[in-house]
Amino acid sequence: MDRHDPMPGETWSDADQASRGESAEVEAGSIEALWYPRAGEAVIRTEPLPSPKADEIRIRTLWTGLSRGTERLVFEGRVPETIALRMTAPAQAGSFSFPVKYGYCAVGEIEGETGPPVFALQPHQTGFVAARDAASPVPGSVPPRRAVLAANMETALNAVWDSGAGPGDRIAVVGAGVVGLLVAFLAARLPGAEVEAVDSDPARAAVAEALGARFRLPAEARAEADIVIHASGQPEGLALALSLAGHEAAVVEMSWYGDRSVPVPLGQDFHARRLRLVSSQVGEVAPSRRPRWSHARRLAKALALLADPRLDALITEEVAFADLPRELPRLLAPGAPGLCTVVRYETPSSPRAR
Repeated sequence: MDRHDPMPGETWSDADQASRGESAEVEAGSIEALWYPRAGEAVIRTEPLPSPKADEIRIRTLWTGLSRGTERLVFEGRVPETIALRMTAPAQAGSFSFPVKYGYCAVGEIEGETGPPVFALQPHQTGFVAARDAASPVPGSVPPRRAVLAANMETALNAVWDSGAGPGDRIAVVGAGVVGLLVAFLAARLPGAEVEAVDSDPARAAVAEALGARFRLPAEARAEADIVIHASGQPEGLALALSLAGHEAAVVEMSWYGDRSVPVPLGQDFHARRLRLVSSQVGEVAPSRRPRWSHARRLAKALALLADPRLDALITEEVAFADLPRELPRLLAPGAPGLCTVVRYETPSSPRAR
């Protein structure tokens, strides 16, 4: 990935210098991209845009989505070195030891074409070049602004598969953030399923109820669930999830804790109840679907599932791309209110932007 010159006081490594693109064909023009130069800071840098190859397309960004859980850990410099390679985003530039360009929820228009907008796993930047097969068409029933939720929906879909949830099940979702609410939304569509979204923030109640789940504060949550899915990102949430599981039930752990060491309460009656603790992570298609489902098929289904207008309630703030460096410390602060923040880019002439 071509990069702009380092900021004052910074230096690129020899490898970075070699990859800056002096020998690469670059068309006139440039893009602006969000970089994290060091922990807790963000800047916008100008960088050249490579010419697309025969199998590539150039895309002008309309919207990106801010993934609070993962991007907070990146922003704070808390990605463990042991899993840095696995957590690298498809179009990431730099490294987690900084500087780094990160993000994976972008929607844009293909330049020079009249087809639908596309979703791609790209950072926050005004445009990009990508392989054609790495850009998934957004269905006409899904507004481009809402389509930034595709990566979160894909994660939620994978978790429901990992859980083995079925019709009629009593399902508890602990953590009513964006991913948790999407899990609750999918689970509530199972015939006869009884779904509770459990969170300590009562402000999440209206959204949960609108998506088909019953909202509960932790003290009110019903025990003896057939399936419990944990998505709060907090150790206390995992402890609650284990306490809500019925005999021989599965507890699906979706949270990623970065470099934190998390206590797991496996004493008391964990073994007597024969509970199963299952990890769910979107990097691999769930084993129950893997023989038949590719990543592309899963993403296409996630995009199609976003056709429900009720999901607009998950987008609670919109900021301009130019304002991101100033707003990110607030948006990524622990306990920040709201759900998904979308980043607005220059509105193109096409009405498809919304």
